[in-house]
Amino acid sequence: MPDSSRNSNGDGLTFLGRMRADALAGFLVFLIALPLCLAIAKASGFPEIAGVFTAVVGGLITPWISNSQLTIKGPAAGLIVIVLGAVTDFGFTPTPQSASEIAGNLAAYKMALAVGAVAAVVQILFGIFRAGGLGEFFPATAVHGLLAAIGIIISSKQVPVALGVTPHGREPLELLAEIPHEILELNPEIATIGIVSLLILFLYPLIKNPILRRVPSPIVVLAVAIPMAWFFDLSHPHDYSVLGHHYSVNNKFLASVPSNLVSAVTMPDFSVFAQSAYCWKAMKWVLMFSLIGSLESLLSAKAIDILDPQRRKTNFNRDLLAVGVANLASSMIGGLPMISEIVRSRANIDNGAKSKFANLFHGLFLLLAVALAASLIRMIPLAALGAMLVYTGFRLAHPREFLHVYQVGREQLVVFVGTIVAVLATDLLIGIFIGIGIKLLIQFMNGVPIKSLFMPDTEVQQVDEH
Repeated sequence: MPDSSRNSNGDGLTFLGRMRADALAGFLVFLIALPLCLAIAKASGFPEIAGVFTAVVGGLITPWISNSQLTIKGPAAGLIVIVLGAVTDFGFTPTPQSASEIAGNLAAYKMALAVGAVAAVVQILFGIFRAGGLGEFFPATAVHGLLAAIGIIISSKQVPVALGVTPHGREPLELLAEIPHEILELNPEIATIGIVSLLILFLYPLIKNPILRRVPSPIVVLAVAIPMAWFFDLSHPHDYSVLGHHYSVNNKFLASVPSNLVSAVTMPDFSVFAQSAYCWKAMKWVLMFSLIGSLESLLSAKAIDILDPQRRKTNFNRDLLAVGVANLASSMIGGLPMISEIVRSRANIDNGAKSKFANLFHGLFLLLAVALAASLIRMIPLAALGAMLVYTGFRLAHPREFLHVYQVGREQLVVFVGTIVAVLATDLLIGIFIGIGIKLLIQFMNGVPIKSLFMPDTEVQQVDEH
């Protein structure tokens, strides 16, 4: 007789066995997610706790709506540029010095939350009206070019954080041009933490020991960076000199999370849509949040379906609905927009997750961490978080991506590089449409039917988290 304690999932495990596997996978993904959530929020111009709010909401809400079994929902590096662009348009100052600038940043944050909430409603409508095939309407090469450009922008913005300096430029090309000067002006104590963190991230894939490789590289970075922050006494303001140059450090170089989570909850300011100075900017960012966020989420969910050992298929309309509902909840309490995040989802699979409850466990562990270990989190140096994002940006724009696209075809490389250049020179929205225009022009010149514009011509490449 068949064992009634087992089900038809095909994994040979009992319900309790799957729960144990999901709890373990959720815990290991939580270890990876915590520093990344803090880093992504900080880089986006939001309070660090906002990134944790996002992942907690994604873990607690989406498993009950989406049928996607192995994806992890949370803030993503690919959306940093969009969120930062929104708060910047609303008056955000990267390094506020006065009370008025601090108040202005809070106002910009609340306006961006309103944009996120409205964009979430659009995503809900996408799900209801079955727009799950949205990803097929964008040339894959142009989308990959967009992601590569985002990677370059992220790295250019996070190099100063890893080196402990304040950038002067704001546009991507200006920031890239400043990097040599930033290296010369680096803050030695902060840069030591950032450079050591980067070395760990870049060298970790060379480790062959399977036991060591099971330890996520962000955890190794934190295990090294937190003692370094304690050694340099970053929690106490002080000055020091190196080779005749004077430097200052203080707790502004450390992560900041509140002891009371309720006090961190922030409501959106929907008046942004009624203000003539901001209304059209807000609508532009609603379009970007909903369109790019949905597209990234769909592409990630498709990639994870391919990696699912049981070959289960995600209902993309339900998944869009789930992400939209969770994004609405996240925006209403002060969180970032979320997607199906590919790196954490891949780690989820690699660590033996069996069902969508691993996402739930990951959210619960994050909630417990910020509620019970806030003092430890406040010892994390921002240079280490910046290094993680520099590495993430490098992986998005890895030279391997250029080679892969070239192998598909020279014309695809033109679209890929053209999209990157267009995004860096203009902005995300104009850049992606220029990329699509380049693709369309090449199709016309070759006499190819227009419908082939919407057929995928590259494959998503997975990069090992380590």
